[in-house]
Amino acid sequence: MADMTKNSTASSKVAKVFIYLILGLLAVTIIVPVAWVFVASIKENSEFYGSPWALPKGFHFQNFTDAWETANMGSYMLNSVFVTVLGILLLIVIALPAAYVLSRFKFKSQKIWNVMFMAGLFINVNYIVVPIFLMLNNADGKLRQWFGEPFLLNNLFILALVYASTALPFTIYLLSGYFKSLAKDYEEAAYVDGAGYWRTMIQVIMPMAKPSIVTVILFNFLAFWNEYIISMTLLTRPEIKTLPVGLMNLMAAQKSAVQYGQMYAGLVIVMIPTLILYICVQKKLTQGMTLGGLKGLSVCGTGGK
Repeated sequence: MADMTKNSTASSKVAKVFIYLILGLLAVTIIVPVAWVFVASIKENSEFYGSPWALPKGFHFQNFTDAWETANMGSYMLNSVFVTVLGILLLIVIALPAAYVLSRFKFKSQKIWNVMFMAGLFINVNYIVVPIFLMLNNADGKLRQWFGEPFLLNNLFILALVYASTALPFTIYLLSGYFKSLAKDYEEAAYVDGAGYWRTMIQVIMPMAKPSIVTVILFNFLAFWNEYIISMTLLTRPEIKTLPVGLMNLMAAQKSAVQYGQMYAGLVIVMIPTLILYICVQKKLTQGMTLGGLKGLSVCGTGGK
């Protein structure tokens, strides 16, 4: 018996060491490229012709100024901030009531709606970019006949609306799973106190679901902020391009102009907002994922009984 205990202890230690080793290797593969980009962003152009792993001789912050002003990265960032924030607001306003209704109420077409949103999880947005463009372009043709000007293409609001629409299935799926795990006692107590459905959702359910909402916001922020294909397709005017499209243009231009410092400075400008957001919501994100896992386990345990 003692030998079996020793063997199990030894095997668990080996498993832990193996897991830590794998996690360490994964961390290195992520941290090293990110750190290298930050280091490369403060190098002068002449330093790129030596060893790529050499430390910079000084801090050449002029790269950021050139990328921000000369390459219009500042304008592109403002466009990305507007589209991302507006897209997330539209998404939350639509997805929260939809997920609440689909998870907490019974009605005739409930199964149909659930199947439709579940089917949306398996549709890659990149595959439907062309149909979205053709639909908006045809509608713009009608608007041009009626009002003399197009409206749907080259419009940051429409781009934000497309982002929110394409993210609805995944967001509703996540929020519905969380709402289903909540006990109905809270709602019943609110109904007894005279609260209606809308007030109950806003004042009772939403505060309880705050960690889950933060998780949804972070995931969709990363998706909207880094999205390239839809933005490139729907926005053709240079002055309203988003940051990823502007960065690709900068990379293409600076490769031919041999301005590598500006190119890496542009990459840092793209990464900084996501890093800041993650640092700000890290605790809520961990709390939301932990609560979701615990509630999922409790639901499974209840169902097993």
